[in-house]
Amino acid sequence: MTVTVNTLIGEMLDENAQAVAPILMEMGMHCLGCPSARGESIGEACEVHGVDANEIEKQLNAALSK
Repeated sequence: MTVTVNTLIGEMLDENAQAVAPILMEMGMHCLGCPSARGESIGEACEVHGVDANEIEKQLNAALSK
């Protein structure tokens, strides 16, 4: 899986929650299981949490490639 800013959080969690959850938690997303969080894109989540979407995208892709 390749993550972009348009990738839904739910899709990533379904792919490999163990790899992506720590990154999302570190950026301030503490309610990963709630329906609204699962339906949010990486870009939307980063905007809400004041995080650089491009940096998180790189981190997520690196974690998923392991």
